[in-house]
Amino acid sequence: MENFERNLEKYAELVIKIGVNLTSGQDLLVEAPYECLDLTRLIVQKAYEAGANFVHVHFQDDVISRSKFDHGTEASVDYYPTWYTTMLERFVENGGALLNIKVPNPDLYEGIEAAKISRNSKAAAKARAKYQHYVRTGAFSWCLIKAPTEAWAAKVYADLPADQRVSAMWDAVFKINRVYEEDPVAAWRVHLDELRRMRKVLNDRGYKALCYRAEGTDLRVALPEGHIWLGGDKENASGIRYVANMPTEEVFTMPERTGVRGTVTSTKPLNINGALVDRFSFTFDEGKVVDFTAEVGYEHLAKLLEMDEGARYLGEVALVPFDSPISNLNRIFYNTGIDENASCHLALGSCYPINIKDGASLTNDELKARGGNTSLIHVDFMIGTADLDIDGELADGSVEPIFRAGNWALTF
Repeated sequence: MENFERNLEKYAELVIKIGVNLTSGQDLLVEAPYECLDLTRLIVQKAYEAGANFVHVHFQDDVISRSKFDHGTEASVDYYPTWYTTMLERFVENGGALLNIKVPNPDLYEGIEAAKISRNSKAAAKARAKYQHYVRTGAFSWCLIKAPTEAWAAKVYADLPADQRVSAMWDAVFKINRVYEEDPVAAWRVHLDELRRMRKVLNDRGYKALCYRAEGTDLRVALPEGHIWLGGDKENASGIRYVANMPTEEVFTMPERTGVRGTVTSTKPLNINGALVDRFSFTFDEGKVVDFTAEVGYEHLAKLLEMDEGARYLGEVALVPFDSPISNLNRIFYNTGIDENASCHLALGSCYPINIKDGASLTNDELKARGGNTSLIHVDFMIGTADLDIDGELADGSVEPIFRAGNWALTF
């Protein structure tokens, strides 16, 4: 690729300056696949140039991750080390920042029993509950980014010759992150300002509910009193602004836990802990999933919904126009962090407490009393289409269009 090394360096600088917005004297934890060594080295360099106190890299590998299921004992499936979660908690409490190159292989656990994957995911979620609370309340700066691996590129660009797939994936990653701009950091600041304007308009409207209509979808989602739309960057407990997911094109809030009714149909495949689920739908009544279908991965979806009581309720509602940079690439990335930013989406499981006034200080019981959902999981699934219409119900009972034919009907 032309100017690849320079673009890689620009990307590393971007995720340090905009993603985690690292400040002088901070520690940084980088989680990365071994295949992303070159990018990881640049990220570490840029972190130290930004004044990092210490950078620790935790490398990951698909073969090692799968080995537990292929060769481990039954006990190992249900085990997650508390010493590791304790380390994460202390890291957050000492003011660290996290940068995760998150590129799971969509076919990693093909052939593994759904029950085993579910048990392992539940053990991890229970052990990481306190740390996840820090994540969802914005206690510290964290950012999920993307970089090609051979397995992921082979899935996304299966239509290309094998020797062209990783390059094509890099091209996509650079495009959706505005790396090709002369000054990506400045371009991102403009983009974040645009998302800030969107969420201000939505917060000023104060909708009571959103009503979705498309082929296979007829859904009403009530919104709790005091809900807050977020999107783009957010402020952590120390007042530092960061971007939790790069790329990002969404604005999002929390639904009323028991206020979801109707049916919704997915529009993109979903990667659940290394297992693929596709062509699925949910029927909700009083907020709860009372029926569901799936043509691919039904058993994995069933296990997800059994994770805990809150797994059958929604925790997030997000709006993304169909005519947007990622959607216009016309490519399924089998990666929630990208696909959710190409499509309107919902999320099963825990809400983000920061999506309601004073939510970060609420206990789980207080959060539920305010209309929020709590769960071990938070799993986004995509519902956006070119024919999606969304109406907003206002406090006075009137209705106005928010989306028409998949795109914004509001003016920002």
